[in-house]
Amino acid sequence: MAWLVGYPREKINWHPTIDPEKCVKCGMCMNCGRNVYDWTEEGPVVARPNQCIVGCNTCANLCMGNAISFPEKETIREIYKREKIWSKVKKQLEEEGKIKTKQKSEEESGCCDGGCCS
Repeated sequence: MAWLVGYPREKINWHPTIDPEKCVKCGMCMNCGRNVYDWTEEGPVVARPNQCIVGCNTCANLCMGNAISFPEKETIREIYKREKIWSKVKKQLEEEGKIKTKQKSEEESGCCDGGCCS
């Protein structure tokens, strides 16, 4: 399930930045399931920034040195609002049967007009 539903990932500035002064080389960032980081002699580097899942900041939350930061989430929320991504994601989730809206549930249950089952 794409969190961006057709919006180009490269147009969203969401990726980690490492402050080398704070990095204690704990290696927690190397647990990234999206393989965003590479390990070098100097420590971790962000090698594949667009592999990062938009909105994820687990590595920053777990970083022992608090060396990892991300852009402000409000910039991402503005893109989701402007591009109507939230409604596209919701529609896709409904189509995949992962969520049901109240209206859809009432219609499926045979309710006469969808408004009497509140």
